[in-house]
Amino acid sequence: MRPGGTGRQQREKVSDPETVYPASMALRPTLPRVQLAGERRSVNLRSLYRLRMERRRRQLHSFRKRRELSVVVDRTRAIARADILAFVTLRNERIRLPYFLRYYRNLGIRHFLIVDNGSDDGSAAYLAAQEDVSLWSTGASYKAASFGVDWLNHLLRHYGTGHWTLTVDPDEFFVYPFCDTRPIEALTDWLDTYDIRSFPAMLLDMYPKGPIDAVPYREGQNPFEIAAWFDAGNYTIERNWYFQNLWIQGGPRARMFFSKTPEAAPSLNKIPLVKWERDFVFASSTHMLLPRGLNMVYDEWGGEKASGCLLHAKFLSPLTAKVAEEMKRREHYSGSREYAAYQETLSTEPDLWTKWSEKYINWRQLEILGLMSKGNWA
Repeated sequence: MRPGGTGRQQREKVSDPETVYPASMALRPTLPRVQLAGERRSVNLRSLYRLRMERRRRQLHSFRKRRELSVVVDRTRAIARADILAFVTLRNERIRLPYFLRYYRNLGIRHFLIVDNGSDDGSAAYLAAQEDVSLWSTGASYKAASFGVDWLNHLLRHYGTGHWTLTVDPDEFFVYPFCDTRPIEALTDWLDTYDIRSFPAMLLDMYPKGPIDAVPYREGQNPFEIAAWFDAGNYTIERNWYFQNLWIQGGPRARMFFSKTPEAAPSLNKIPLVKWERDFVFASSTHMLLPRGLNMVYDEWGGEKASGCLLHAKFLSPLTAKVAEEMKRREHYSGSREYAAYQETLSTEPDLWTKWSEKYINWRQLEILGLMSKGNWA
């Protein structure tokens, strides 16, 4: 299986492991009708009860974790009823913040609600000075707060209810159909027209050509001037029947860091854009939500629903220093297994680029490659 090119070697994992489908449909938020029609499963009352209890447990946990948040600056009174809001948790991202804020302001985000988890690089002071930012700080454990999800679930419930909300990391840049000519409000207006409450985006890992730390990243710089490449193929997709979401893995992280255990590679499916209601919760980062109907962002009958991508600018200088810091903290998922893989591999193979890597052009390129879709949004 090659990691790029046209993606012809790409295959889709479905509930029947002996059934495969061509790459052209593998990364679109859709499954072939023939595969699903005979396999639709009824959910018994016990499963529904467990899901409801899980949602209540997470709501209670986020309510308790709110005590860990201290207000640095609260400008939420400036939020208007129709404003689209961004929710972020971060630590030591000062160098990334100017471009991150500018990018999302240009898309049409009106207010940022940010949790700073013990930064010591000036991130908090910089954010506190921004007129469209409300900031909370905490020195509590990121891991014990469900990797920051509990803090954000609380803020989403308290401030996001009734708003379109975008939940992203500081190294994630939302790309949606027509984003080069239409503000994000055009997308949410279209979603409102069809009563669609959640919008998916596949996490697309971007990387430079050459060693990751070879070209220093400058404050305020567009990260994709350096990390301009991505894997066009080498992805798998399967359906999680319990939560009804699609599970996507692959790309350069599976290829380079988890080649022997691809099933342990990070998940790439995300649902960052949600019209929030009080009883919603993120159940696992932004990979899935409850109620689980919010996770059904694909077409069960062979069509295509609109979807986007999150360009992931993780693989940039100073990644090596960031990995060393996170290995000491051990605050990430599964004992920071992902960062351990980075540390082990990047010391000997610091270059993610291959001859099959694709250079990023625009969202239309991603749609042609089957990584996102405009669906029936014209």
